[in-house]
Amino acid sequence: MERRAIVAGNWKMNGSPESIKQLMQGLTSRALSELSCEVIVCPPNLFINEVMHLAGDKIQVGAQNVSEYAPGAYTGEIAAEMLSAIGCQYVIVGHSERRQIFGETDHQVAQKVAALLDERITPILCVGETLEQRDREETLSVIEQQLNAVLEQCGVEAFSKLVIAYEPVWAIGTGKTASPQQAQQVHAAIREWLAKHSEKIAQSVRILYGGSVNADNASELFAQPDIDGGLIGGASLKAESFYQICKSAG
Repeated sequence: MERRAIVAGNWKMNGSPESIKQLMQGLTSRALSELSCEVIVCPPNLFINEVMHLAGDKIQVGAQNVSEYAPGAYTGEIAAEMLSAIGCQYVIVGHSERRQIFGETDHQVAQKVAALLDERITPILCVGETLEQRDREETLSVIEQQLNAVLEQCGVEAFSKLVIAYEPVWAIGTGKTASPQQAQQVHAAIREWLAKHSEKIAQSVRILYGGSVNADNASELFAQPDIDGGLIGGASLKAESFYQICKSAG
């Protein structure tokens, strides 16, 4: 089954009105419509509306996080139905920075997936292991635990409505990158895990790689049979580098 590649830019906590305007102008001036991949940008919540106005029909806009709760007395949080109301199509959940720095649990991430699916927003579900877990050869067991939380909360059909992003924690913002072979091995294992529950969904789900992807290494990573694009951090903040990564996928 052919899976359409995705390149999603995670801008993290970066940007100002001026820098975001320049970045979006730099992206929309390029020939994105000639690419076969989906192009997504996920700005800080404060700038989502502005980015949507600048994106036109070439770029889809997502958010970097969501609350697991419905609207109510949760100061500082943003509900899935709010993101839906302004037209968000994708939301990143379970990013390693959310898990590592802010203490989000597998169960909490699964609840966020459920909240997004209720609003027909596509979650980009991040999974991955730390360096210590990799050294202990726990990579697959850690990822299966993260996936099982979503399976238990939402059921196997949920995986037909989301995107998975494998992001080895040790390769995020460090300049280190899993080799294409290392990344492919984990992507294939994720697909094999899912195939135990649904072969059809396993073949259709898109699995992105996230971990210091740049214009130089993107082509070799995306050439792997089970890597369906990338979740891009720092390189998504520069129009030319992000465009080159999109070209590698498209």
